[in-house]
Amino acid sequence: MKIADVEAFWLQCPLPEDKQHVSDFGRLKVFDGVLVVVTTDDGRRGYGESKAGVGSSADCAALVTTICQELRPLLVGEDPRQISRLWGRMYNGVRRGHAERRGRVFPVLGRRGVLVSAMSGIDLALWDLLGKAAGMSVLDLVGGPSRERIPGYASGGWADTTRIGAELGGYLRQGFRAAKMRIGAMDTNVASSVARVREARRAIGPDVDLMVDAHGTFSTPEAKSFCAQVADLGLRWIEEPVSPDNRQGAAEVRCMSTTPIAAGESEFTCFDFQDLLERRAVDVLQPDLAICGGFTEGLRIGALAVAHQVELAPHAWGSTISFVAGLTLAMASPAGVTMEVCMGANPLLHELFEESVTPNDGFLLPPSGPGWGLTPKRSFIDRYTKT
Repeated sequence: MKIADVEAFWLQCPLPEDKQHVSDFGRLKVFDGVLVVVTTDDGRRGYGESKAGVGSSADCAALVTTICQELRPLLVGEDPRQISRLWGRMYNGVRRGHAERRGRVFPVLGRRGVLVSAMSGIDLALWDLLGKAAGMSVLDLVGGPSRERIPGYASGGWADTTRIGAELGGYLRQGFRAAKMRIGAMDTNVASSVARVREARRAIGPDVDLMVDAHGTFSTPEAKSFCAQVADLGLRWIEEPVSPDNRQGAAEVRCMSTTPIAAGESEFTCFDFQDLLERRAVDVLQPDLAICGGFTEGLRIGALAVAHQVELAPHAWGSTISFVAGLTLAMASPAGVTMEVCMGANPLLHELFEESVTPNDGFLLPPSGPGWGLTPKRSFIDRYTKT
């Protein structure tokens, strides 16, 4: 079996006005993502996903170009089952021979950003192909689940102080026992974020896990102030309190906070996650498998979580592919404790594939079916591919 072609489709789906939400990213009017298709010479197809941004909307033109013009020539004619070797081939480029002989990376200049996101989609597609060739789910390929089911948490929470309780309460009525809300720059100041979180906790009660996500928008002093003011609320975690570029600030915040700190959706490769751990800046690792390097790199990040005795909770704000891949990683890893479920409008999660993955009473079951177990709708791809 050889790779015959690698394709990338920028899918851009307009969101109805009544389904749009507003955060520090502004008003989200479209949902973007890149569907990657790897085709073999015997006609099999594997499907993956690449993302140009952690939110709903992003320009994906550079991703498509990188996949089709830079990475495709490295892959056509190769055996798609040699996933680790192909990952190194993409990451190390013309120096891949040195990397293979010496057992360490020799990355090209684009060792973060667009290149790694592009690699992520291809890697996910290769794992899909491997599972299909073996007639097994990717989860079974890597040893099966570590648990029978995993709790999902409802990820949303954009409403103001007067409506945040009702918004989160709506999630709980769907069966969720945990919910996450957005804070930070979308609020006027730290006091406004604190007020919204206090009202959320009052409304849902003390027995529901409540997470908050600042999207990296607090300064270090603001983050410290916020952590101190909500210390009595029993939050499950505070996510990205400061910019991912502010490693020292993140470490300072974690040092003073009695609430766990989560981060990782903006990070690339296991090396970024190793840096967070060495700086003692994080308690919960949140890799996005459509960004960080794919499922191959997700396994390495999961191993770091186990070795450092921290939790693993994959970021999932994209299509059903990255959701199922993240769920597979969380299920496979002893450190996987919960899974994000996007509550925003998301056609790529709910309409791109024939299959759907939905929580049952707030819990998610192990993925099944060969590969990722997903069948794309050709009509959806034709309708929403941006040309």
